[in-house]
Amino acid sequence: MPETQPKKILLVEDEPMLSSLLQQRLVKEGYDVPLARDGVEAVKFLRQDKPDLILLDIILPKMSGFEVMETMKNDPTVFPAPVVIISNLGQESDIERGRALGAVGYFIKAQLSIEDLVSKIGEFFASKKT
Repeated sequence: MPETQPKKILLVEDEPMLSSLLQQRLVKEGYDVPLARDGVEAVKFLRQDKPDLILLDIILPKMSGFEVMETMKNDPTVFPAPVVIISNLGQESDIERGRALGAVGYFIKAQLSIEDLVSKIGEFFASKKT
């Protein structure tokens, strides 16, 4: 039986402590977790690689998460992986914009523990197997 590749989750987060904690926790769960610290890095990565999921912050240097999603939608050279937004922006208009751009999930950082996020990611991948 061939070994399955670990799911690749592109983490796009500019806050060093949070990105480190999230990356370590997801790697512990068996995921491959490359990190982009700004929107430009994320788009560059998506032109070269195909993650199974993107965890995307909205407030980023150089290019916002919303701009990354718009680029994914409009630029055929950028791989359109499913996006789960993790942000401090919790206004209804932000959540609606994220969903309109195709986000499969939107979580407000202050209302979600890392364990809850890991659980939600597991549920997302489990639902994709059916």
